[in-house]
Amino acid sequence: MEYIVVDFEWNQSPYGKSASNKRLPFEIIEIGAVKLDEDGREIDRFSEVIKPKDYRKMHHVTKSLTGITEKDLNHGARFPKVLEDFMLWCGKDYMFCTWGNLDLLELQRNMKFYHLENLLPGPIKYYNVQKLFRIFYDEENSVMSLEHAIDYLRMEKKKDFHRAICDAEYTAAIFAGMDKEEAKRWYTMDYYQNPKNRKEEIKLVYDTYAKYVSKEFETKEAAMADREVRTTRCYKCGKTALKRIRWFSGKNRTYYCLAECPEHGYIRGKIRLKKTDAEKIFVVKTLRLIDGEDAEHIEAMKEEVRQKRQEKRHREGVHEG
Repeated sequence: MEYIVVDFEWNQSPYGKSASNKRLPFEIIEIGAVKLDEDGREIDRFSEVIKPKDYRKMHHVTKSLTGITEKDLNHGARFPKVLEDFMLWCGKDYMFCTWGNLDLLELQRNMKFYHLENLLPGPIKYYNVQKLFRIFYDEENSVMSLEHAIDYLRMEKKKDFHRAICDAEYTAAIFAGMDKEEAKRWYTMDYYQNPKNRKEEIKLVYDTYAKYVSKEFETKEAAMADREVRTTRCYKCGKTALKRIRWFSGKNRTYYCLAECPEHGYIRGKIRLKKTDAEKIFVVKTLRLIDGEDAEHIEAMKEEVRQKRQEKRHREGVHEG
């Protein structure tokens, strides 16, 4: 298997959000990629600028970061042609590697805009090198910049950042130095092309947590009423963990629960409700073993939610009176 270490640069409406195309808020204007063999040795490179369809004028921030001009873009080919060339260049047996989790999301959004989803069916299994860097080097900063990582590893900075091929080269250099067998334990799934039915649902088990991505639901109430969504099964032994605190609503469409496995102890459940472009709902649930201190934190969160609801009911009662 080969590794395609890829980076995309994208533009947005230079006239503000009100003038943005909702179906294409970020339009890809450059693709840069480095192909590595299974041992991390470079095989080939791909670099193309793309002539935009929607945002023909550069946003001032994008222009400042990348140095790409409208003149540069006019020399590029259109997205469908560049994408087709890129996918042919990738080959058949490969794994994408990116710095962070946004590149493949925006790639698929652009593909959907042009009705090209068939060129890259999802969900997509890939390596988030930013995540791997955090795991391998015990870095707590989950949004560490690529430049910071290069500085951390004391690698030479031969080129500027924020051009697709340059960022792909730096990311490839970081990934090439990682243990590939160890990396296999920490792959990521991009679910922009989310499961539509029960058969397509995703269930992943890592060393320290488990992840479940559900089918689509019409409403959040239907999602939270689903038995598979609400279940808390220990990912170490497969036994049902008894709930100590039932699912409750936290912030930003996030739900929590506390369960306990008789063999492995406390498990924190976390559910995030996601909305598709078609306004459907699906669930991303994680289950993670925690200690007693973290369990007490969940209990405190639940109590805080209970008190706020009680205060709200009291205010509403006073107002009605």
